[in-house]
Amino acid sequence: MQKIYPFGILIFIISLSSCVVLSPKKYNALLAQKDSLSLGWESSRASFESLQDEAGRLRADTSRMNNRLAELESKLTGLDANYASLRSNSSTEINKLADDLRKREARLTEVEEILRKRDEAANALKNKLSDALLGFKQSGLSVDIKNGKVYVSLTDKLLFASASIIIDEKGKQVLQELAKVLKTQPEINISVEGHTDNQRVVNLGQIKDNWDLSVLRATSVVRYLTDDQKIEYNRITATGKGEFQPLAPGNSAEVRSRNRRIEIVLSPKLDELYNLIK
Repeated sequence: MQKIYPFGILIFIISLSSCVVLSPKKYNALLAQKDSLSLGWESSRASFESLQDEAGRLRADTSRMNNRLAELESKLTGLDANYASLRSNSSTEINKLADDLRKREARLTEVEEILRKRDEAANALKNKLSDALLGFKQSGLSVDIKNGKVYVSLTDKLLFASASIIIDEKGKQVLQELAKVLKTQPEINISVEGHTDNQRVVNLGQIKDNWDLSVLRATSVVRYLTDDQKIEYNRITATGKGEFQPLAPGNSAEVRSRNRRIEIVLSPKLDELYNLIK
């Protein structure tokens, strides 16, 4: 870069070219002034160059900040779009969940209403049977409700002679009274279950074990209710449980007597409920 001479140097040259004779004092003063101006110039130039460097850094920083700002603005735009999409999707999902919840609540209300009616019917049936069979309760008959079903439990001595599968006269009387109630309840399904104690069957001809005895006794009850008392065949089933569902554990005579029984399980038809929960 071309140097620009200080003002003092210019005066000095002019003074020489004009052939003006300066005194040593004035000459020294001019030299001092020249030196001072040179120092000031160098200082100013250094400051100027420093300012130029700083301006360069600031311009670079400004460029980086502008780029960063543009990047952040782009991300913000993307986030706004995502937020709008999420909000829209969330609103749709919430509405769907709310609609599903309303449907489930309505379904639950229907199921609860059906179960309430079932329980009411079971209680009403239990009361009818308890009244109809009241005279046999002292002979080993009980009527209970379990899980919405009515259980009529009859000890074996109320229906059969010892080790027999033939219903005796007292047993027929019980079943006749039971049939009278069942005929007024066509919506009730009937399951007859035979149960034995844990003693091995001995010398009963073709009856090989407790399975056989429990099944044959249940079948005898079913045949009497259907053939003699005219209960519809499609409402009733016979099953044998053998010794494997005792009422009480143990091997005493009293416990064994309780476990030898016929249970007639009465349950309402739940077609309405089954259709609802498919």
